[in-house]
Amino acid sequence: MSTLMAMARRDSGMSQAEVARRAGTSRPTLSAYEGGSRNPTLDTLVRVLAANGQHLVSVPDSVFTHHADRRGKPFFVPDQLPRLSVEAALATVVLPPHADWSASGHPRNLADRSERLLAYQVVLAEGRPADIMQFIDGALLVDAWADLYLPAAIRHAWQPLVDRVLSSGSR
Repeated sequence: MSTLMAMARRDSGMSQAEVARRAGTSRPTLSAYEGGSRNPTLDTLVRVLAANGQHLVSVPDSVFTHHADRRGKPFFVPDQLPRLSVEAALATVVLPPHADWSASGHPRNLADRSERLLAYQVVLAEGRPADIMQFIDGALLVDAWADLYLPAAIRHAWQPLVDRVLSSGSR
């Protein structure tokens, strides 16, 4: 929690004194929370985040299923499509060497649709669960789905997730 509180304050650009005043606590107490020497109650955490213009959100963890293609090569599929912040979804990234072995170290601009398609193809085929959570945005994946070149086993395994989003949007 101390890291969360410190990051929230840093992101807001406010001083400890200003956040403490807005949250109804003292600057030394806020400093102790941020430093990890004291733990705030849930109510206090919510107040401090609100003072920084943020709020606490509960997001379900994704559970991944291990699959294998017809040659036995593993790939992973989550039980729900990941969502990234706009900044992360459109960032310039370097995919890890275990996933992007043919272009290792080559930056991929996810804001460019053609580069995003290539990155998504690589991550879906070669990535680990952490890679999928870091680089794949579900909404952008659904948008690009028809244009992705994927092995049949991978497309088949991911298709129910895409269909679930498409069918829920048509109601």
